Amino acid sequence: MGEEDEPKKYGEARKHDAKFKGPLKNRSCTDIICCVLFLVCIVVMGACSIIGYARGNPAKLVFPTDSAGSICGYDTSVKSKPNLMYFDLLQCSKVQSIFLGCPTPQVCVEKCTTDYYVYLESIAKETLNGGQDNTERAKLLCTYDVDPTAGTKTIQELISDEDCAAYYLPNTAIVGRCVPSIFFTVVDKSKELVTSGNFNITTAGGTEVTGSLVESASEYLATFLSATQVVELVFKDIVTAWYLMLIFLGIAMIVCFIWIVLLRWFAGILVWVSIVAVLALMGFGCYYSYSQYYELKNQNVTAEFGVSELFTLNFSYYLGLKETWLAFGCTTATFLAIFLLILIFLVSRICIAIELIKEGSRAIGNMIFTLFWPIIPFVLQVIVVAYMGASAIYIASIGGPEYYSNGTDVANSINSVLDRVPCTPDNSTVGSFCDFVRYGGTDYIITMEVFMLFMFFWLMNFVVALGQMTLAGAFASYYWAFEKPKDIPAFPLMSGLHRSLRYHLGTLAFGSLIIAIIQMIRVALEYLDSKLKGAENKVAKFMVKCLKCFFACVERLIKFLNRNAYIMTAVYGKNFCTAAKDAFFLIMRNVVRAVVLDKVTDYVLFLSKLMVTAAIGVGAYFWFQGKVSLFSEFIPLLNYYLTPVIVVILGTYLITCSFFSVYTMAVDTLFLCFLEDLEMHDGSPEKPYYMSKGLMKILGKKNKKEKVVDKVESKEDD
Repeated sequence: MGEEDEPKKYGEARKHDAKFKGPLKNRSCTDIICCVLFLVCIVVMGACSIIGYARGNPAKLVFPTDSAGSICGYDTSVKSKPNLMYFDLLQCSKVQSIFLGCPTPQVCVEKCTTDYYVYLESIAKETLNGGQDNTERAKLLCTYDVDPTAGTKTIQELISDEDCAAYYLPNTAIVGRCVPSIFFTVVDKSKELVTSGNFNITTAGGTEVTGSLVESASEYLATFLSATQVVELVFKDIVTAWYLMLIFLGIAMIVCFIWIVLLRWFAGILVWVSIVAVLALMGFGCYYSYSQYYELKNQNVTAEFGVSELFTLNFSYYLGLKETWLAFGCTTATFLAIFLLILIFLVSRICIAIELIKEGSRAIGNMIFTLFWPIIPFVLQVIVVAYMGASAIYIASIGGPEYYSNGTDVANSINSVLDRVPCTPDNSTVGSFCDFVRYGGTDYIITMEVFMLFMFFWLMNFVVALGQMTLAGAFASYYWAFEKPKDIPAFPLMSGLHRSLRYHLGTLAFGSLIIAIIQMIRVALEYLDSKLKGAENKVAKFMVKCLKCFFACVERLIKFLNRNAYIMTAVYGKNFCTAAKDAFFLIMRNVVRAVVLDKVTDYVLFLSKLMVTAAIGVGAYFWFQGKVSLFSEFIPLLNYYLTPVIVVILGTYLITCSFFSVYTMAVDTLFLCFLEDLEMHDGSPEKPYYMSKGLMKILGKKNKKEKVVDKVESKEDD
């Protein structure tokens, strides 16, 4: 049964309308309720942002905070002290410290320490001198309200009460945190660290400090330090070669434009050559496999499988068996047969897909400004990301400082991180460990952040929807122009944008809301999956992974349906549900054509993206490596010549995605219009086809008016 004879369960074919000449101009607003809801949510989002800007302080998240809750380099009391020092960095090695902070006092300092120091050396010198040595005491790293030279406490008492640090090492300031520099100065990290006076570095509890212990305690900081050095060199390369990278990206834009124009002639060649290449490759694989099989069969080579052979990874052993090549031959022959059958039965539909791709290229060529349209959605998305990012940071910084303690002495609190409970630093906590850990958020802050995340998804999808509906209106205007390009209306792109904003904000909001809800569900599942990573409930973990896969598929399906719904709304001005239903039924009445077109288009665009990106990437590689000797004087001196090459490749791929997203929308719009054209018209003078002559030729159809002209011309020839 042909696609024209599909059962009525997918709705009636669209009836001919003599007044229909393209996207309707007389239309009304659609999905008003969803439009109002969208505007209300935007107002609420603005209110959340205002609260965040009024009460938040991003400095809390950017600058380090000491044990007293003061922001280093920001608060008045520590304005001149931008760096944070840890009294005992070894305590940061506890896994629980990730959540409840390092259980050791932390103070803001003007500069990080540059020497090795241990309090035992100061005690020894005071004992040797027979009295207080202020020179030695001045070396101590203490809290703000403690003066070690006052003499009210001995050095041992200062260390025991955690008024001062028992030791410190040479440090480097990284994003305001003092990180030990031993990773670059000590070769054998198993050795103990010593001061200039040959005193071993030890903690207050007597633990000897080695390079390996410190490295384990601050491994993530050391990794960050190494990464920052690489990032710094990469940044310098980008600054040095920025103008050349812009030139390459400009060339990429030009190549994309030329490629899209050429696709009207090369699309068919590209598809058929690749199909023939795949057939030839599979045919050769089948021939070679059977040749090897019969050769080994004539040699009477048989398989002798033992335990060792069953578990071996020696592939040469298996390739010497005739059974292996027989399996290869059968597999390739099966795939070759399936591929040939598909090609035989779908060749006409592949031709239709190729012709629609060519027609998409013609449409873009006649409406050249559509190629630059992605710039507007891109700018809007950048604004959304910047606004939401800033708002989220301010809202997250509304919360106040959180202090934790287990209500016991310092030593016990260090060894019992999981038992720590919230506390308030006051006179009642004297002698107990009660220090700042993090900035916390109340329940309403978490709610605000979740709402802002939801609005981020909604706005981002809304911008995508706006871009798709605008392009759909423009390309529909092209298709329904009877004489192209003469009948194409003026400014089709601006007209499509005007109709989308004036009449269909609610429809755009409706479609993007559905996707935003699905994305929020996926975020919740990701959060749940992270919580179950350490759990032993295998069934729950399996169910969560199944749900993640299910909603990922649902999201892709909804995006596909939304795109087609926007096309129908752009043409007929219907609300979201009606447009989605009409688009779905139209596609289901022509499901084989739709699948073939989708896959052929994806294939052509994938090859196009690959070719353009590869061409620009290879050019950039040879240029920045200095292989083009003619222009060697224009090649800058770089730390990593691959840095600009990678940036150019990534930028080129993003540019190809932007350009070819327009192409995808053009083909999808023209396809739905083509299907509507087939249902509404029959080629008679009253119902002429609007499709191109190439499509009519493939389908074996003609406008009858053209047939009459052909007959008259044939009589005149006789």
